[in-house]
Amino acid sequence: MTYVWATIVVALNLLWLSLVFFGLPGNWLMALSAMLTAWLRSSADASDHTPFFSIWTLTAVVLLATLGELAEFWAGVVGTAKAGGTRRGALGALVGGMVGAVAGTIFIPVPVLGSLLGGCAGACIGAWWLELRGGRDMNESMRAGVGAGVGMLAGRVVKVIAGVLIWLTIAVAAFWP
Repeated sequence: MTYVWATIVVALNLLWLSLVFFGLPGNWLMALSAMLTAWLRSSADASDHTPFFSIWTLTAVVLLATLGELAEFWAGVVGTAKAGGTRRGALGALVGGMVGAVAGTIFIPVPVLGSLLGGCAGACIGAWWLELRGGRDMNESMRAGVGAGVGMLAGRVVKVIAGVLIWLTIAVAAFWP
């Protein structure tokens, strides 16, 4: 029965991993699936006192999910700052990245690419616009915007890497007693 549980959680988490490419919280769904599986298995087989996942595995998965979300959330802000942008531009990157990801998902109907391009373009436009409105010249504003867009892309890559690490951690822990 252990291998059935392991197969179910690994297959389900592969589905959740695919959501990360769309900018959705697939990493958290993988963590919740692992916790739920551990709880369901312990409830179903009270005679077996060995946990399905150790507390260390579950803690590592939650930490990876947290790091992935923080990286994605702050990447546009950091990209703006590295490109010489101000706090205004960082705020524009943050808001623009979120709005752009949603708009890109709706208006660019290409799976994965729509939300990614929308988020990067939104961060770029948001940082550029607020830098320009704050009195900076076009070149400085554009540099901050490009930095925000590149930062947003880097953040999504880090989140996907965290998702792959979560999936691998759960897959190995599920099949390796």
